[in-house]
Amino acid sequence: MGHIVAAVPEDRQAILALYKTQLGRPFCPWTEQYPTEENITDDLERDALFVMKNDAGEIIAAISVDDDPDVDALPQWHAECTPGGELARLAVMPEMQNQGIAKQMILFMKDVLSERGYKGVHFLVNSQNTKALRSYAPLGFQIVGECDMYDQHFLMYETGL
Repeated sequence: MGHIVAAVPEDRQAILALYKTQLGRPFCPWTEQYPTEENITDDLERDALFVMKNDAGEIIAAISVDDDPDVDALPQWHAECTPGGELARLAVMPEMQNQGIAKQMILFMKDVLSERGYKGVHFLVNSQNTKALRSYAPLGFQIVGECDMYDQHFLMYETGL
């Protein structure tokens, strides 16, 4: 299907184009204002952005480890999973969805975060994103709470490493 690697600055425009393919999709809260090239730059500078490339070298998926103190400070995260890495901005090319790519990306990131010394993984999912919600329990994630942030209602998912 593809191989997952750390993103490099030359990937910036392809990643932004991938993000733009998600706009207007059901339950996708992304807009023209988010995610941006600035998010990509920040992720690259923190070595926090990973992509899956197909055999032709084209980017078909991306995921990052976010650095959002507001999310990290939510009281619902379990102490035994702290420090926890927050997965964010997971995107798969629309024509490549439903092939297990998101699962591969998440499992890969669990390994990366474990290697980097994190004790857990957490993320927020829009409570209306039924497609995403079905995907996380089989990967060992549990709902640990709910919150309202960024004008959305989220379920909070977490797992230990």
